[in-house]
Amino acid sequence: MKNKKKIAAALAAVVNYIKTGEEGGSMYGVFAQPDPAPAPIRSWGISGRHAQMQLRNLMQLKALHRLR
Repeated sequence: MKNKKKIAAALAAVVNYIKTGEEGGSMYGVFAQPDPAPAPIRSWGISGRHAQMQLRNLMQLKALHRLR
C-alpha cells in the first residue's frame, strides 16, 4: 500500500511539473512561434564537402595500399 502511494505521488509531481512548464513557456510565446523556414541548399558548400571526403578517401586507400 505504501508503494502505491509513493508511485501516485511521483506521477502527480511529474504531471504537475510538465503542466507548469507548458504554461510558463506559452506565457512567453515559446510554443506560439511558427517553425522557421528550411535552410536553402548551398551547392558550393556541398561540393566542397564532397571534394574533401573524396580526398580523404583517396588518402586512406593510398595508406592502406602501402601496408600490403
